Amino acid sequence: MGRVRKRNVATDGEPRSQKEEKTPVLVRKEKKKGKTDISKVFINISIGLCVFSLIWFFYALYMRSALARRTVTLHPSPRVLDANSTTAAVSPERFWGSYRPQVYFGMKTRSLRSVVTGLMWMRQFSAKGVNLRHTCEQGDKLQSYGWLIHDGMNFGMQQIQDTDFSLTTTFVKRMGGEHGGDWTWRIIGKQHSAAPHAPVISLMFYVAADTQGSLQAHIENRTRLSHVTGTSEELGNFKITFLKPTSGEASPDKYASYNYLQTRSPGLDQLTDIVKNSLSHGFAFSPTTAERRLYIAVDTYTPPPHLQQDNRIQSDFVVHQVTVQVPFQIEVLFESGSVHDRPNQLMGSVLTEELTRLKLSYNKKFEETFGLEAKGFTPAQVRFGKAALSNMLGGMGYFFGQSVVQSTYHEHPVLYPYGALFTAVPSRSFFPRGFLWDEGFHQLLIHKWDPQLTREVVAHWLDLINVEGWIPREQILGDEALSKVPSEFVVQHTENANPPTFFLLLEEFLEQVEAHLDGLQFQNALPFLQRLYPRLQTWFEWYNNTQAGPLPNSYRWRGRDEDTNRFLNPKTLTSGLDDYPRASHPSEDERHVDLHCWMVLASRAMTSMARLLGEPHQEYESMYRTLSNNSFLSELHWSEQLHAFADYGNHTQAVSLQQEKIVVPPGQMRHQLPVKRLVRAVRKVPKLQYVNALGYVSLFPFLLHILTPDSQKLEYILKDIRDPARLWTPYGLRSLSRSDPLYMKHNTEHDPPYWRGAIWININYLALRALHHYSSIEGPYKEKAAYLYQELRTNVINNIYKQYHETGYIWEQYSDSTGRGQGSHPFTGWSALIVLIMAEEY
Repeated sequence: MGRVRKRNVATDGEPRSQKEEKTPVLVRKEKKKGKTDISKVFINISIGLCVFSLIWFFYALYMRSALARRTVTLHPSPRVLDANSTTAAVSPERFWGSYRPQVYFGMKTRSLRSVVTGLMWMRQFSAKGVNLRHTCEQGDKLQSYGWLIHDGMNFGMQQIQDTDFSLTTTFVKRMGGEHGGDWTWRIIGKQHSAAPHAPVISLMFYVAADTQGSLQAHIENRTRLSHVTGTSEELGNFKITFLKPTSGEASPDKYASYNYLQTRSPGLDQLTDIVKNSLSHGFAFSPTTAERRLYIAVDTYTPPPHLQQDNRIQSDFVVHQVTVQVPFQIEVLFESGSVHDRPNQLMGSVLTEELTRLKLSYNKKFEETFGLEAKGFTPAQVRFGKAALSNMLGGMGYFFGQSVVQSTYHEHPVLYPYGALFTAVPSRSFFPRGFLWDEGFHQLLIHKWDPQLTREVVAHWLDLINVEGWIPREQILGDEALSKVPSEFVVQHTENANPPTFFLLLEEFLEQVEAHLDGLQFQNALPFLQRLYPRLQTWFEWYNNTQAGPLPNSYRWRGRDEDTNRFLNPKTLTSGLDDYPRASHPSEDERHVDLHCWMVLASRAMTSMARLLGEPHQEYESMYRTLSNNSFLSELHWSEQLHAFADYGNHTQAVSLQQEKIVVPPGQMRHQLPVKRLVRAVRKVPKLQYVNALGYVSLFPFLLHILTPDSQKLEYILKDIRDPARLWTPYGLRSLSRSDPLYMKHNTEHDPPYWRGAIWININYLALRALHHYSSIEGPYKEKAAYLYQELRTNVINNIYKQYHETGYIWEQYSDSTGRGQGSHPFTGWSALIVLIMAEEY
């Protein structure tokens, strides 16, 4: 039966037409089309978002890659130094030098791959067996060693006090030819007066080619190496002659036994191991007046398995061993093949005459520069001053290599561009490499002695700056430098700073130049300053961009230790003050007063430099006025509770190191548990507040001359300085108040206090410089500053001299309770500033 079609009825009761009946169908079709259009819109939006995301992803990758490249891209401005500035053709007088501070005695050229020379020695017939000396090691426990006199260019004389004998090592250079001229070594061995017998010593003179050049050993009588000839790109042809030992300059030859080693070395850091591995006991020492005894000498060398597989370039290495009984004198001559008009050989009486002339010249210049005799110092104190300066100059090194750096744009550490660095070092035994903030202090002394030398050093450092304005704060360049650094300190982080102490030097330099605006000194200095300026601008901006604090015009050191469970107080190595107490819980809320003051100094120096060079200075001057405003500085950093300047951050003093608690799971044996450690216990929740630690950081507005002479804050600082319960000691200013909870506290069970009470000479120098400044300008505290200046200066000088006289060393730091030297030694980096303190040169 057919279906009856229903009749459509209109709302008004009238029947609809067939056309009207189809309308709903059409409406349904339009709705379906609308849904299709919306779907297409969503699809198009999704595709667009995907395309945009892909574009953004690849753009982000590109930007990350570009930023990563910038990390290892050097500054684009013209280099301060020409690429060939250290060559023999341009700078022959500085080409050769004692530029290997990490060894007791050695020389090299200022070349990227230099032929190097050096000395090793050991005492024969010792109950301790082989005690080979080569690289400066505190573990060698030498009674003392260091330069007695060194002019930084032409000659140097060093004394080494071993167990029962002394070695005096001297070098003298003579210009000539096209490759830096000739030089001669003289080694004198003497028996200590308390030694029961005259010891027999083996001296090992060596020559090594650092991947460049070749060496040829010349042997006589089967075992004696008479001389070495060689050639290299920087030296051309040369000859090194080993003279026979004598009892003195005019004495006949002494009996000696000779041995030599000729082999290949994969790196300068391997030389000691190669010699040790070549030693044999089968040689006889048979002087006519004594019994025949077997001694130890170099023989043949078979590389250990790990060196046999080393893929590095093998270089020539030649060793001449002479075994002789003290007393003795031995000379070694280096003669350049390009010297054709040599009047005589630099040896014997000729060497003695030249050495006498150079000593007289040095002594005259030293007195003209520092005036210690005129100030009433004793001859012994003057010799001490000369030794301090000479060890700074004799500790200069020339390095070449690549830093290992880590940035936020690199997943793993990468290599910085190859670079050369001519720099002084803090300590030959412990820190024989360049440190950024140390070098600013070093050059304050060296600049007084040799301004041109300082210009070269500053130029080398600034030529290592990258396009962002970052300079690696610790320079570990080359195999020899790397061999002396623990692995955890090798990588340099690109967000980490170091105090910009070069601005101390720049201010002094600018004052001298401004005093001679119409003279030759200004004309000579202008090109140098113009080349420095764009790099200093970028360096300055880098500090502002990367070390900014949480508030406008505040500053915060990056790079604090993040493991708050391990350290009593997380360290701030980047500040240079390492374990000095900062906020107990590192955070982005911190404000650091010392960094604020460094930026005052930097903006002040940049203002002066821009004005001098005719560059826009208004921005620097505006920043300087803001940062140096004493009211603003107090608003950020003055603690009313402490009555001193202080850091600000998330802090509590209720912390201590306690034995770690280890829960023993059921069934687990105790011997399977990890070793217990000391970990930090926090007894009170930290809060944002001033870090009420009174010490060196509190003094920075005073140290860098930021406080106005009429500031009441200056009165508080002078009181704290003179208070024995706080900073004053009979030996200098201690780094942290005795009343501070962290005074002399270990930071971990294996990490003794460092900047928590000990006396440091760089900060004492700044304190004396500031006292001298405030005692020379009008103000209510002028007389008080003058009195403290004289008293503190006397204390510092007397103690460092006393410790040097008693121990034979200048030290890294000094005990605030006894005055005794402690830390690494010799430390003739900034501790050598004692010369400027004695001379009152600030």
